[in-house]
Amino acid sequence: MMVPIIAERCNGRAWAGGEGNSGMTYGDILYDIDRGVATITINRPDKYNAFRGQTCEEVIDAFQRAGWDRTVGVIVLTGAGDKAFCTGGDLSGHEGAYDGRGVIGLPLEEMQAVIRDVPKPVIAKVRGYAIGGGHVLALICDLTLAAESAVFGQVGPKMGSVDPGFGTAYMARCIGEKKAREVWYLCRRYSAQEALAMGLCNRVVPDDQLDAEVRTWCDEILEKSPTALAIAKRSFNADTAAIAGLASLGLQAVGLFYQTEESKEGVEAFKEKRKPDFRKFVR
Repeated sequence: MMVPIIAERCNGRAWAGGEGNSGMTYGDILYDIDRGVATITINRPDKYNAFRGQTCEEVIDAFQRAGWDRTVGVIVLTGAGDKAFCTGGDLSGHEGAYDGRGVIGLPLEEMQAVIRDVPKPVIAKVRGYAIGGGHVLALICDLTLAAESAVFGQVGPKMGSVDPGFGTAYMARCIGEKKAREVWYLCRRYSAQEALAMGLCNRVVPDDQLDAEVRTWCDEILEKSPTALAIAKRSFNADTAAIAGLASLGLQAVGLFYQTEESKEGVEAFKEKRKPDFRKFVR
């Protein structure tokens, strides 16, 4: 497997490395440090930055690496290219769970948890599609900055899937229950400006200004007390900590649901480029 070169820039100096804290070699992500900001990039643009089991494991490792690096004050999560931030689980190998490795279960839970648990602010930098599980990743980051090209939305019930934890309960906290139910029940797509209006992101700028805008926010955060920020983040998280238990229980149920013909109908319809026939499963 080809391994990307990871450039870390600390105080303006660059060096190359290919391994995370645990000695893991990154193949699905890029990791970069530049003037106190660690950027974690899902690097699967040919798959619209959809994640598989390997991706989750690498993202977890990179967040742990950045979270405890004293030279890092802010973490940015983004996707390679301009087509997508992330489009959720890679359905190209869907076998009862994403890629047959049980991503619906501990790896996905851990990836969501590490974003919330690292004691540093996390900014989602969104260009293009933030759909499904990718939408949830942007949601659980502390801040979300979007380009005008960004498109937000859920597809779960349209695909025979759902995120029964942070994707639903936490979304309701962020944008209100009525709007969250609309997002999930109708599976519509929302422009960056619509997402801003409902509270799914903090700011929208032209695509060619997004990198500079994210850097500006990062620089402002880097001027603040890191201990105060860590305490603030944990204080915010405390109010919604119970959702993690709901997510754990719910994702186990979703893992079982993926083994049913009803869920498989959504995946097969997606691959065959047709509308799924879910009505035949009405009980």
